[in-house]
Amino acid sequence: MVKSTSMEIVSHCYCRQKAGFYAAPCNKYKIVIVSNHCIPFRLPMPKPHAYHHPGNITIIQPPEINSTAFNDNCYDYDWQGIKKKKKKKSHTNTTSTTSTPIDVLRLMDGLGLPIPPDIYASLIKECSITGDATQATQLHAHINRSGLPLSSTLLNRILLMYVSCGLIHTACHMFDKMNVLKKNSISWAIMVAAYMDNGFYEEAIFLFVQIMQHHSNIMLELPPWIFICVLKACAHTMNMALGKQVHGWLLKVGYAANLFLSSSLISFYGKFRCLEDADFVFDQTSERDTVIWTAKMVNKCQDEHHMHEALIAFVEMGTAGVKRNKFTYSSVLRACGRMNDHGCFGRLIHASTIKLGLESDIYVQCGLVDMYGKCGLLREARRVFETLNDTNKTSIVCWNAMLTGYIRHGLYIEAIKFLYQMKAAGIQLHESFLKEIRIACGSTTFGNKSTDGM
Repeated sequence: MVKSTSMEIVSHCYCRQKAGFYAAPCNKYKIVIVSNHCIPFRLPMPKPHAYHHPGNITIIQPPEINSTAFNDNCYDYDWQGIKKKKKKKSHTNTTSTTSTPIDVLRLMDGLGLPIPPDIYASLIKECSITGDATQATQLHAHINRSGLPLSSTLLNRILLMYVSCGLIHTACHMFDKMNVLKKNSISWAIMVAAYMDNGFYEEAIFLFVQIMQHHSNIMLELPPWIFICVLKACAHTMNMALGKQVHGWLLKVGYAANLFLSSSLISFYGKFRCLEDADFVFDQTSERDTVIWTAKMVNKCQDEHHMHEALIAFVEMGTAGVKRNKFTYSSVLRACGRMNDHGCFGRLIHASTIKLGLESDIYVQCGLVDMYGKCGLLREARRVFETLNDTNKTSIVCWNAMLTGYIRHGLYIEAIKFLYQMKAAGIQLHESFLKEIRIACGSTTFGNKSTDGM
């Protein structure tokens, strides 16, 4: 065994000749050892690729490693982003040259190299992005066999890896087995967000109540987006009492000034039709952005008696210089459709969408068709419907809005013609529409009541 503080290991390429094999130096495969026992790595490791050498010899070449280490801040993880990446990768065909985290571990085990925590962290991140449940479980088993002391940071990354791979029950089992001292605010946040993201609203609430009752110190360390998850879970389970407790706690610690939390509270109270409480949150918010104003308008549109207030909020939003987006226009168009002004305000909104270049957005177009249909302006509704591009015409919402307009104003012949168009376009019709048209066909007043709107 050669003992040296620094040495160079050079691999050799074997070339086939008539006389046999001989070794020739090849500078491409060079590993420099800086110390007696460790090779410096920078993370995350790019995927090794197969190098096909003459003579039918395949050499797995670890490429140059050039990146930064895994971010320690688990709050930066994007749950939806990970899901989208999983779906995108599931449609790609894996070739024989694609390596996996397990391939990297086998390579390093074969070379007899110790695997430090930062390489494990990089491989965990890779599994979290790809969403490969098999790789995740094998990687965790390898970490356990290595005897590496698991810090809270590494445990949280493994927890997030299981959640990203859809192994919620495995993550829950691991969370329950974690040492109390190793469970920090990140651990609790990962599990609450995981339950919420997978529709386990009761479990998310139960976990949050545990934090409130037994871990008050962790409550102060939780990131603001966790409370957004809890408020959504309360809205889904109709647990208004807990939502109000969360609001009170946020006011106590000063989190209520957060814009995202304020918009979530406005939406939460809107779900329960507590518009006075929603207005209180809105008035307490000093800096109001597009989301805050839109959340207020959405709440007003839920009640017939507050439609006029939604239009006032829309005007005030423009006066305040806040930018309006497609969701803002979609909400205000809903209010315009219920105003008895024969679509006058709705036409102004339509002109505003054209000015801002939003008239081709699917949300805005469906809102315009619905608004004109409710106001009895079927000709304008049909004109907007005809401007739908091929992508937007696949949305059943716009078709239903147009058909509803015909039926509401007694234009049954036009409605039947429209049904044939829907069938030709491959749009599945809801049974309630068919029942309503059948009833109309059997009545003595069947026909177009008026074609003024046409």
